[in-house]
Amino acid sequence: MSDSIEDKCIAKGIKLTDQRKVIARVMSESKETYGEADHPDVDELYNRVSKIDPKISIATVYRTVKIFEEAGILTKHDFKGGKARYEEIRESHHDHLIDVKTGHIIEFSDNDIHNLQKKIAEKYGYDLVDHKLELYGVKKK
Repeated sequence: MSDSIEDKCIAKGIKLTDQRKVIARVMSESKETYGEADHPDVDELYNRVSKIDPKISIATVYRTVKIFEEAGILTKHDFKGGKARYEEIRESHHDHLIDVKTGHIIEFSDNDIHNLQKKIAEKYGYDLVDHKLELYGVKKK
């Protein structure tokens, strides 16, 4: 998606203070900087933004993330055994495979899984409108 978090905030009428701009920019650039499946928690996001602007408090990061989440710009994940983690909402759907030892996250899409989910919903008389799939595993040796 070409729109940055900052662009999405402007489109939704969210006031962007200088500190919110830094948080938005760091979150938008997280995939390029930290890898495709980067889902930072608030502490990690705070560590990243405070390197750019040491005056940003962790409370500001918490408040900003909540504002972005409520606006439908970020989504919150409560993966097992860890802190809430965040990622930018994108048009394309994906699922997650989480390494329970390292916390590493792999994002994936699979048409077979999607089709099976639709088939199950139809079996019970439903149209599938959304789903969330989280797989938890341990890397094979």
